[in-house]
Amino acid sequence: MNFRDLHRAGDPLLLPNAWDYGSAACLAAHGFPAIGTTSLGVAAVHGRPDAAGATRAETIELAEAISGLGVLVTVDLEGGFSDDPAEVGELVAGLAALGVAGVNLEDGRPDGTLRPIELQQRIIEAATGHGVFVNARTDTYWLGDGAGTYERVDAYGHADGVFVPGLSDLDEIAKVAASTPLPLNVLHQQGGPGLARLAEAGVARVSTGSLLYRAALAAALGTALSARGEQAPPIPTYTEIVAWLPR
Repeated sequence: MNFRDLHRAGDPLLLPNAWDYGSAACLAAHGFPAIGTTSLGVAAVHGRPDAAGATRAETIELAEAISGLGVLVTVDLEGGFSDDPAEVGELVAGLAALGVAGVNLEDGRPDGTLRPIELQQRIIEAATGHGVFVNARTDTYWLGDGAGTYERVDAYGHADGVFVPGLSDLDEIAKVAASTPLPLNVLHQQGGPGLARLAEAGVARVSTGSLLYRAALAAALGTALSARGEQAPPIPTYTEIVAWLPR
């Protein structure tokens, strides 16, 4: 099936995010038609900081390894590992040659600011035209500029889809979905709206992000602690894991 066809407003694709070959193979074996990668998981596995452009080689290596699992693969490229649109375009073209079906490109920067809109537009443009689904992620909600979401979503209209992590209010989700012809991707959040409610709001794709990796760490630690009679911990937050990683 074409990856684009899996993005249906009102019938969203649930996209689990893997961090290594084993996690991807497990998800593929359990019937998920498409799998994404998670930058936090990839960074943590290799002892690198997340969202800092430090895992380009590791991300490509993982994409190549899991592209033969018989499922569609979309790759989290953080900000594209470069501010040069030509370099991002070359990276996406290379991933397309490996059989990758999609990429995710974010506008958030490691210093907590948003990449200038005009530059992000050029990066998105360079990423298109290679036969992969370009998902344009805007970090407006995560970086405290929710009011700028609509401007960013509109500016990224030449992408194939738009991703607004941190967006959780159903009314606001519905407004964002109605504001763009692009399929809207949101992040699954524990305790947040379920798939049925997100479908009603017009969402076309729901990603798990770093949650599966964080849950795996919690399960591993819980098993180790139970061996010495201690209780399992809660799932660590993104911030907690980032604090464990190199700066």
